[in-house]
Amino acid sequence: MTLIAFLILFVAVVIGYVLNLRAARALRAGGTTMHSLDGFHGGYAALSVLIPTFFLIVLWLLFQGTVIEMLLKGGLPSGQLDGLGTGEIQLIMAEIRSIAGGRIFGEPEQWKLDAAERLVSLRVTSGMLLVAVTAALAALLLSRARRRVSADFRARQGTEGMVHGLMVACATVAIFVTIGIVASLLFETIRFFNMVPFWDFVLGTSWEPQIPLREDQIAAEGAFGMLPVFLGTLVIATVAMVVATPIGLLSAIYLHEFASHRVRSVVKPVLEILAGVPTVVYGFFAILVIAPAIRSFGSDLGLPIAPNTALAAGSVMGIMLIPFISSFADDALGAVPRSLRDGSLAVGATSAETVLKVLFPAAIPGIVGGILLAVSRAIGETMIVVMAAGLIAKMTINPLDSVTTVTVQIVTLLIGDTAFDSPKTLAAFALGMVLFLMTLVINVAALRIVRKYREIYD
Repeated sequence: MTLIAFLILFVAVVIGYVLNLRAARALRAGGTTMHSLDGFHGGYAALSVLIPTFFLIVLWLLFQGTVIEMLLKGGLPSGQLDGLGTGEIQLIMAEIRSIAGGRIFGEPEQWKLDAAERLVSLRVTSGMLLVAVTAALAALLLSRARRRVSADFRARQGTEGMVHGLMVACATVAIFVTIGIVASLLFETIRFFNMVPFWDFVLGTSWEPQIPLREDQIAAEGAFGMLPVFLGTLVIATVAMVVATPIGLLSAIYLHEFASHRVRSVVKPVLEILAGVPTVVYGFFAILVIAPAIRSFGSDLGLPIAPNTALAAGSVMGIMLIPFISSFADDALGAVPRSLRDGSLAVGATSAETVLKVLFPAAIPGIVGGILLAVSRAIGETMIVVMAAGLIAKMTINPLDSVTTVTVQIVTLLIGDTAFDSPKTLAAFALGMVLFLMTLVINVAALRIVRKYREIYD
């Protein structure tokens, strides 16, 4: 039904544009002097239909699940949810949704089957109402926009005003989404620190988030020290940057300054293909090629090497990051004014001296941006680490050992239907908050570097 609603919206936008465009042309052909061009009349109609109807569909989809769940809970037999905690209620609702989707495990109670049927009925009703409301609103807006076509109607100002308002709305949404992300992280992190001492998390050297989920379950008390997780992240990111930074920068310098046009036209597209390879493919390459090669080389030297190593994951991640650094560095070198290069060569500097002492310093802002993007990608990578480095958090900086990263642990903690009422699940938000602060510090440092060199070379 959602697809039908969007199709109705698309058809209404096209019809509105065509109708108002033809109406304006007809008036102009009849000798009427129009205030705005014909295209603005069509654009006014299209935007008048598009913006309100699109936001209606989005808001409907955002609140549809909450309203349906409230109606579903209100229709359950009395007493079924009495005395249950938030996590237990969420598990029951997840089971009902699973049954409604055709995934039935075991023999659920009859009231759950009835609730699943009601859930399906509510979803169908909601979809039909969405289509009907979308069609009615689109027709109303079409009629209103069509009546506005006249010689004195300021269609250009109306169209530009709606575009301006749309841009302001998009910027506002971006700001509030950022605030919402930070607020959700902060709120859940505070809940986590109400259960786990702050200093135990920040200075703890053991990460074993295994706690009893039920009163009759026997499990370890759990340890939530973040140091081994972040140390593993730094080790893998460092290995990746050691591989990616020199190769990326040198390849960019060669392609920009020394390679012929034929070589550049072949090598640069091939190099950038690496950016489009899925990370799971890099993970397979790491565990099938790189990790066995490292183990074989280590056994020849008598070095103890784990089956999954930070070196294998970081090396393959570095290969993945080469196009980012190379492309940004190449673009930054190309943006340097040619007068600087010609002036350096004119006073007798060689090409290598020109690159190292003139072009490279002048291109520092763009190069730092590329390296920053690569660092952020390395810190946030998950799939390669899961496949090639492992899941065990260890307090080690040895790249030949098995480590894990923050993102891998966040994914591990939040797999499946989880209730955010225990330290085990809330620990993911604490890790996310610290990771957010770490990347924020990196961004601020990079901006300071960019500003410093921009002031010098602008």
